[in-house]
Amino acid sequence: MAEADIRAERLKKLARIREAGMDPYPATSTRSHTIGEVGTAYAELEQGGSEVTIAGRIMASRGQGGIAFVDLFDGTGRMQVVLSEDMGEAFALFTEASDTGDFIEIAGIAYTTKRGERSLKAASWRMLAKSLAPLPDEWYGIKDEEKILRERYLDILLNEDVREMFVRRARFWQGVRDFYLSKGFLEVETPILENSPGGADARPFVTHHHALDMDVYLRISAGELWQKRLLVAGYPKVFEIGRIFRNEGQSREHLQDYTQIESYEAYSDMQRGMDFLKELYRFVVKEVYGKYTFEIHGHTVDFADEWEVLDFCTLIKERFGIDPLACSEEEAIQAVRDAQIEVGERLNRARAVDHLWKAIRKGISGPAFLTNIPVYLEPLAKRSASEERVVERVQIIIAGSEVGKGFSELNDPQDQRARFEEQQQMRDRGDDEAQRLDEDYVRAMEYGMPPAFGFGMSERFFAFLENKSAHVTQLFPLLRPKSERQ
Repeated sequence: MAEADIRAERLKKLARIREAGMDPYPATSTRSHTIGEVGTAYAELEQGGSEVTIAGRIMASRGQGGIAFVDLFDGTGRMQVVLSEDMGEAFALFTEASDTGDFIEIAGIAYTTKRGERSLKAASWRMLAKSLAPLPDEWYGIKDEEKILRERYLDILLNEDVREMFVRRARFWQGVRDFYLSKGFLEVETPILENSPGGADARPFVTHHHALDMDVYLRISAGELWQKRLLVAGYPKVFEIGRIFRNEGQSREHLQDYTQIESYEAYSDMQRGMDFLKELYRFVVKEVYGKYTFEIHGHTVDFADEWEVLDFCTLIKERFGIDPLACSEEEAIQAVRDAQIEVGERLNRARAVDHLWKAIRKGISGPAFLTNIPVYLEPLAKRSASEERVVERVQIIIAGSEVGKGFSELNDPQDQRARFEEQQQMRDRGDDEAQRLDEDYVRAMEYGMPPAFGFGMSERFFAFLENKSAHVTQLFPLLRPKSERQ
């Protein structure tokens, strides 16, 4: 039957419910127990024989003579409810007007059927929300990937694995939060709308602030430059878990709006930060999944293993024969061409060297730390004391990709200004992902900022642990409106 015909039939049933004097969309429910609570106390409830009231969605319904068997689901559990013709007109109304997908309320007593199934024998029922659109068949579910994402609520309802994935996602971020709080960090909230987007190399979204009559940007980092102002203000350990926005391309690993944590610890540095990060990642995976070993995109990753430390410049020299610290822009671009690496952007030295590195990282399973990154690839990190052309930055490499980055924070205001100015020159030459000069941030740094270790990790790490693409592990990823796809 076509969906339009099903809807027409359900509208008739809706009218029948109203004719019977029942409100099909009441404001309140008299539920006394969740299905999960009934399941936990089932033996006691069955023995006592006292009436309970449960509520939920009809997931399946089947008739057998003067009896109806209904599977009810409320998010805490699933239970069979048995209605019979002994209920009189109430039973007749149920058989005439109810459908799979309806939310109903059932009052009854716990009892076990002859087949040994725990059930609730109904004494009365009430409609809580009449369903007008039919649910897909539970057995077959939804097969079209776009429909799965567009009507994610149905995918979650019908697919227990998907439902549990989002429970794990919540536990993932709670685990991160619990770890930081246990280490004495203060959780903060910093602006999402900014006069100047900073803290990352990314293209921002722009919007107009009507009250102030000016354009503003959606932040591209979880408050990096704001959190470091808080170090200036005297807070020694801060972190934020929040949404960030980057107006860039989509891929299996990249989204335009997503959740990220960033943290900053005064009087720490990259070396101590590496120990901190190993502890963080091991804590989260064990807390959420109860294990350390994962299969991710064709790689086997064991977080309990010793983490290898990789040298950025050495890897590129060995693979492509150029020195990232000494090569010219022309040499870097030629190395990309010689390696036949496809790029979709205008190249300069920084972008070319970054593409060479990305070609290498695909084969690294990890977990590993990547170190010794050139200064021109990181304008916010402190220079190495032993080699001023590289910064004290560390990236966490897992399954051929980067799933976290930290560094000893640059706290020399003159060096910071010079690097911002270099980034601005890159912007002026057409690199719209290069960073902007933030005068207010440099001004704050001039008051004195303590040495610190900063770190950022996005929800990409969770997607990797699930061995799924990033958009699949978001509840409601951004999609084009249907009208634009037709």
